Amino acid sequence: MLYVLGIVLFALGIAFTVAWHELGHFATARRFGIRVPEFMVGWGRTLFSRKAGETEFGFKLIPIGGYVRMVGMLPPKPGERYGRTRKSGPFQGLIESARAESELQWEPGDENRQFYTRAPWKRIIVMAAGPVMNLILAVVLLGLSLMAIGTPGTMTVAWVAKCMLAAPVGGEPAASECPPGAPASPAAAAGLRPGDTILSLGGVPHDHWETFRRSVRSVGGTVPLIVERGGHEVTLTISPVQTTLPRLDGEAGTERAAFLGFAPTTDYQRQSVGFVGSEIGRYVTRTGAALAALPGRVPELFGQAFLGRERGLDSPVSVVGVSRLGGEILGHDSPLKPRLVFFLNLLAAVNVSMFLINLLPLPPFDGGHIMAAAWESVRRRLARWRGRADPGPVDLAKLMPVAYVVGMLFIGYSVLVVLADVFNPLRLS
Repeated sequence: MLYVLGIVLFALGIAFTVAWHELGHFATARRFGIRVPEFMVGWGRTLFSRKAGETEFGFKLIPIGGYVRMVGMLPPKPGERYGRTRKSGPFQGLIESARAESELQWEPGDENRQFYTRAPWKRIIVMAAGPVMNLILAVVLLGLSLMAIGTPGTMTVAWVAKCMLAAPVGGEPAASECPPGAPASPAAAAGLRPGDTILSLGGVPHDHWETFRRSVRSVGGTVPLIVERGGHEVTLTISPVQTTLPRLDGEAGTERAAFLGFAPTTDYQRQSVGFVGSEIGRYVTRTGAALAALPGRVPELFGQAFLGRERGLDSPVSVVGVSRLGGEILGHDSPLKPRLVFFLNLLAAVNVSMFLINLLPLPPFDGGHIMAAAWESVRRRLARWRGRADPGPVDLAKLMPVAYVVGMLFIGYSVLVVLADVFNPLRLS
């Protein structure tokens, strides 16, 4: 039951994410006097709608994506009016169909309320507002996760490994006794004890476990370790050793890093605003790298979808996959705090992905409209400098063939990821 509830809640979270994105377009368009006849969440047949003012708000049958329809998204062909007869050429036909579709919601009195008639900088703001809203929501979600709940681990020592044995962070050593000849762990050799509170390492003060465990990875040589013990500061000397440890940047695999040999208590520690900012930067960097690598992962996804190959933790996931993960999170037999943190972080990651994907400088993404408006501004400035006539708005209708190709490739890739999520789902276990 909790599993199903988790799927429903995460699906609702994604629907809210889409509506929030479109709200950015809607609010800025209205602010600049552009008429917006439709605001829809989803695609396909309309399930429910209600008109408020001049805008019809509603939900569509397929709960993926959404749109706002703005009057005059595409300019008319120079010297001609809308409603021209469609030409037979395949690409020219797409262009004329796009113009005709843009004309469907046009009404008398809209001459000065059309999107294309606004200054390029206003159009850039309107189209960038959607992705920016996703980034804002990602910051809010991570802020709730990191500042209201926190991250597991404090600066108080829970246990110290007697020797160099593998042990999970926050858990117990893999063995209670050290085998003969096993070297002492750096923490044990330094005299660190359970109950000690770490104050600084190598002269750098620390008060948050997350920042401490990342900075300690690069520590080398023998350094002072100051702890609080029984109400007094005690200075120890510790010599970290280099070993193979799991990566901390969210990527699969291991790395060579410094190892101390102790684990903290697992109470949740609230983080600062600065930490939230650094995490958002890390999310954007990682997601951008993952998006850049997507084309090269098609063979891997094909094997995962149809040949049963193992899916890695860094495997692309569709809306179907993340909703299922949301259900698995809520249905997992674990304390509420880690489940809630994972849920919020996963929804934040979805918003970062939407932020970056929509900024791609290609039609039909928002970034395509942004690039067209930016090029129009540059083109008009160049014409003025050269004493030439205003070249007019960039005709995005001519890019519709590109938009269709990009859209089909995007849909095809999305279908492949969905099939992988259906036939070979990524599991938290």
